[in-house]
Amino acid sequence: MASEQTLDERDLRRMIRTNRLVLRLARHWLILVLGFLLLYTGLSLTPPLFMKAGWTGAADVLYKVYAPLCHQFAFRSWFFFGEQLAYPRQVAGSGLGSFETYAAQDPHFAGIDLAVWSADLQLKARSFQGNEQMGYKTALCERDVAIYGMMFLAGLLFGRARRWLRPAPLLLYVLLGLGPLGLDGFSQMFSYTPFEFWPIRESLPHYRVITGALFGLMNVWLAFPYLEMSMNETRAAVGKKLRLAEQRLAALQAAQR
Repeated sequence: MASEQTLDERDLRRMIRTNRLVLRLARHWLILVLGFLLLYTGLSLTPPLFMKAGWTGAADVLYKVYAPLCHQFAFRSWFFFGEQLAYPRQVAGSGLGSFETYAAQDPHFAGIDLAVWSADLQLKARSFQGNEQMGYKTALCERDVAIYGMMFLAGLLFGRARRWLRPAPLLLYVLLGLGPLGLDGFSQMFSYTPFEFWPIRESLPHYRVITGALFGLMNVWLAFPYLEMSMNETRAAVGKKLRLAEQRLAALQAAQR
C-alpha cells in the first residue's frame, strides 16, 4: 500500500511539473515567438558585420545555416558597408548601379555571362558573399527580411491589442497578404525560363520590401489572434488540471502524516 501511495505521489508530482511547464508556455507564447523572430531576423543581418570585421568563418557559418531557407541571390539581397544597399539586375531599371556592372569586376563571376539567366549565374549569385566595393550580403533576401522583420514589429503591436483584436478576414488576408506578394513574385518568376510568358521582369527592392512587409503583417493579423484564443483555452484547461493535481497531492500527503 505504501509503495502504491509513493508511486501515486511521484506521478502526481510529475503531472504537476508538466502542467506548470505547459501553463508557462501558454502564458508566454508571444514572448517566445517574438524572441524567435528577433533572433531569426537579427542573425540574418550579422554576416556583413562579421565579414567587415574579418570574421569570415562566423559569417560563412551563418550563410550556410540560412542557405536552405532562402535563395540568397546577390541581386535580390541587401548589402552593408558598400557603395549601395542593393544591386538589382540591369533589367529591373532601378536607377541604381546594376548588379552586372559591379559583378563584372569581381573574379567570383569570371566566365559567367551576367546578362543571361542561367544556372551558373544563379549558383554564383547565391554563393557570392560580397567584396570591399559592394559591401557584404545579408543571409536573407530583401523580401524575407521584410517578412520576418514586419512579423516581429506587428507582433509587438499585437501584444497591446491581444485582448480585443479578432483574426483578419480570410478575404482581406488574400487581398493584402497573398495578392501583392503573388503578383510581384509570380510575374517575375513566369518571365524567366522555362516559362517566358512575357518579357523578363525583375522586381525592384522597394516592391520586395512592400509586398514582404504586407505579407508579414497579414500573417500576424490572421494567425496570432487564433494562437491567443488557443492558448487561452489551454491555460484554462491546464490550470484546472494543475489545481486538481495539487489538491490530490495535498490530500495524499495529509493522509500519510
